Amino acid sequence: MREPVSICMASYNGEQYIKNQISSILEQLTQDDELIIVDDCSSDSTVEIIKAFTALSIKLYHNNINIGYVKTFEKAVSLSKNNIICLADQDDIWIKGRLELLYQTLKKENVLVVASNFQVKNESQNNVKFLKLKHEDSKDLLGNIKRIFLGRSAYYGCTMMIDRKIFKYILPFPIYTEAHDLWIAMTANLLKSIYHLNDNTLVYRVHQNNSSLKKRKLTQKLIARYYFCKNILIILKRINKFFLLFNSSSTL
Repeated sequence: MREPVSICMASYNGEQYIKNQISSILEQLTQDDELIIVDDCSSDSTVEIIKAFTALSIKLYHNNINIGYVKTFEKAVSLSKNNIICLADQDDIWIKGRLELLYQTLKKENVLVVASNFQVKNESQNNVKFLKLKHEDSKDLLGNIKRIFLGRSAYYGCTMMIDRKIFKYILPFPIYTEAHDLWIAMTANLLKSIYHLNDNTLVYRVHQNNSSLKKRKLTQKLIARYYFCKNILIILKRINKFFLLFNSSSTL
């Protein structure tokens, strides 16, 4: 038997996909699990679709103003009550057994973050290629961080399960963070507590509205590299802070 899990989702104008995604998630939940959805001021029928579900595990929250998907995910995570948290996008489809596989891997490998691979369902006109995670790179911490810096990593929040113990390092997200998944992955790598799961655990839909697939200009890429370095310093400071607190309490 696994522990209760909190599924955290940010929704925004997802009427075309969110019903199928919620259905695929609910099939894997127990009565002690929760599905937290924070809607970021959708202007379509997204909220009505969510409300049509009668599952008690669904907890719907609304932003008063549009704050973007990164801060909306942060809000969803902060509202979670369970020790194990699973991130979910509104437009994917969970593969059967996903939740159990991620949980068992998290416990077996004794890490704070597990990230998996995914199947791709391309519904766009673009030929998009994705990199794959390799389990043998789980301990290649410097290599993983380098790949994040170069924009060649295969970390996606929708593939992640995290242990609540990492909250003290990742929350709050820096206000300039444009990719919460890379922020979490960097933190887990610096903590030497991440595992790459070779298995596909969801179907990732590629369509014209994917936020994470939009191309950026060169100036945006350079700014992202600057913030990457700044994030590294912030993470190291947080790690050092809690390391010092732990040592001081141990000596009392």
